[in-house]
Amino acid sequence: MTATKKKWSAEVTEHSDAMNLEDHVFESDDARKIAASLKRSAEHSHRRKAEPFQSAMSMLNFYINRAGKNLPAARRQVLENAKGELRTAFGREKDD
Repeated sequence: MTATKKKWSAEVTEHSDAMNLEDHVFESDDARKIAASLKRSAEHSHRRKAEPFQSAMSMLNFYINRAGKNLPAARRQVLENAKGELRTAFGREKDD
C-alpha cells in the first residue's frame, strides 16, 4: 500500500473543508484544554461548512474514530471527556 493511501485521513484534514486546527491539539491530557482549542478553532476557521459546535464535535469524533483500536483506553477517556467539555463550552447540555 502506498504512503498516500495509508495517510488519507491526514490528506482529508489538510485539504478538505474541515476546520483549521491548532497544532498538537489532541495530544493534551486535559479534556478542557482540548475542548477550548477546538472551540477556538471552530469559531475562527473559514474552512468549515457547519456551525462551530458541530464542526468541533465532528473533528473530535473523526480523530477518535480514525484512531480506532489503536487508541489506548486512557487516551480515549480523555477524548471522550473532551466531548462533554466541548458541550459545556458551547452552552449545550452534557450527555451523562
